[in-house]
Amino acid sequence: MNRITPFTISIPDTTLNRIRDRVATYPWQTMPDLEGWEAGASKAYMQELCDYWLNDYDWRAAEARLNRFANFKAKVEGVDLHFIHEKGSGSNPQPLLISHGWPGSVVEFDEIIEQLAHPERFGGNEEDAFDVIAPSLPGFGFSGPPPKPWGPRAMAQCFNILMTDVLGYESYIAQGGDWGGAISSWLGYDHAPACSAIHINILTMRHPDGPQNAEEQVWSDKFDRDQIMQDGYRTQQATKPQTLGYGLMDSPVGVAAWITEKFFHWSDLRCKTLDEVHSKDAQLTNIMVYLVTGTFNTSTWIYYGRREEGGRLLSPEGRRVEVPCGMAVFPEEMLAWPPRSYVERIYNVQQWTEMPSGGHFGAMEEPELMIDDIHKFARALR
Repeated sequence: MNRITPFTISIPDTTLNRIRDRVATYPWQTMPDLEGWEAGASKAYMQELCDYWLNDYDWRAAEARLNRFANFKAKVEGVDLHFIHEKGSGSNPQPLLISHGWPGSVVEFDEIIEQLAHPERFGGNEEDAFDVIAPSLPGFGFSGPPPKPWGPRAMAQCFNILMTDVLGYESYIAQGGDWGGAISSWLGYDHAPACSAIHINILTMRHPDGPQNAEEQVWSDKFDRDQIMQDGYRTQQATKPQTLGYGLMDSPVGVAAWITEKFFHWSDLRCKTLDEVHSKDAQLTNIMVYLVTGTFNTSTWIYYGRREEGGRLLSPEGRRVEVPCGMAVFPEEMLAWPPRSYVERIYNVQQWTEMPSGGHFGAMEEPELMIDDIHKFARALR
């Protein structure tokens, strides 16, 4: 069994001071006054965020908050893999692997880990407890990089080894959004029965036969139109991630703008502002994870790796994920959900929940809805 080592997040002051100096000396006068969000991150908002960063944000408090969970590292498939392992209450908690995506991190799960592991502390039942395992994806945050760009299928293999060989679980449930949804899909497809069920809040995979009725065709056409103004970052990261890395690795403000733009456009802001949905502290902690670890460049590799793995197609033969699947359908998901008829050709859908609110970052935007849906799904599996 691979050796598991306790890990404490402790970033040197020299690293924090270097980031702070770069933010403080950013040449704002070189940025045009092109306001709004349509052409990219709003200059006015980025200046406001950076002012808060310099004068109010406290990384050490964020670091302590992340360290309240049990953090570990283990060498898996050659990767120095970081993961949170919060063991659940009671005598028989279910193992639950939760995977983040890009531009996220384990910070996405700050509000849900404790409630999933210890529901009785929040008015729930101890029998619903999970052993929660939340890795930093290879190349992201506190995990080391893979030997070359890995896509979600390779990461799924790595995570299955973590769950079975390293942690010793005979079976587990996988949950995820963004890339975590793709990783969970591959876990259910390639690694059953060890991965006994999956719960996802995004549909990233595609069926080889495409739309089969008018409703599905309407979705497909609208999806393609909607992605025209969202696709630039994805194309760059899937084809030339190294070039992007040169530009942003030396610019904390650049990384912050690249990420903040996505949080603005991908979250459910129909009735709230960005700060009401994602506090500046939460945004900056997620951004800082990329900066203090120097992993922005390798985090983009997953797009390149997915392209090499074959893209969005799950199975050229039309096979589907046959383990039980739960779908948490948030209404403002940037990758708009297809009709259920399409999804059921790719997944064995046992639970389909249409949420009243929320977008791409479900665990951050609507943690209570996410927690309740995971509990409901897991209870039905017993």
